[in-house]
Amino acid sequence: LVHYSTDYVFDETKPAPYTEKDHPNPINVYGKTKLEGELAIQESGATHLIFRTSWVYGARGSNFLLTMLRLFDQRPELRIVSDQIGAPTWCRWLARQTVEAVRIRLLHMGEQAGSEWNGVYHMTAGGAISWHDFACAIRERRYGKAAEEAPRLIPIASAEYPTPAKRPLNSVLSNARLESRFGLVQADWASLLTECMADLNDSRAAVKQV
Repeated sequence: LVHYSTDYVFDETKPAPYTEKDHPNPINVYGKTKLEGELAIQESGATHLIFRTSWVYGARGSNFLLTMLRLFDQRPELRIVSDQIGAPTWCRWLARQTVEAVRIRLLHMGEQAGSEWNGVYHMTAGGAISWHDFACAIRERRYGKAAEEAPRLIPIASAEYPTPAKRPLNSVLSNARLESRFGLVQADWASLLTECMADLNDSRAAVKQV
């Protein structure tokens, strides 16, 4: 069983990246229910891999990247939270990492100590950035040299952008256990964003041709 969990199982008190050994302390209902899911899976006795990830985005669906690209075309100015820090993670890279982890896990299914592979692993892109700086990176890749056409991005504090659910200020997860167990290395968030947007532009160009 492969299950995706979230950085929201933690609070915002740790100044360094969270590890799997850190005690979860969710500060919103989403984080609490995801933690309950983790515990239920571990107590079930099923062979499992639980991957905590964060700030997932992609070329489809509803996510921060697509929201920014849409708003860039609609507004001359955007106010973006700058005091929440995390690791933006491209969904396709996450899927590739998952497939490789499952492949490696299946190779060890016959081991007597195979159950030691069960458990929670952090799986996010490398590095850390704020939502505001991530928006700036998206804008840079969207407009390139045509910077004069780009909207202005204003950094604000979380308190200036209230949401129904409280968000942790620090969402950075350490992937050291994943790398040690599976040999899977993080890809830097910036390179993944570049790859994702290139893929998005290619897809849009193909649609226009059709």
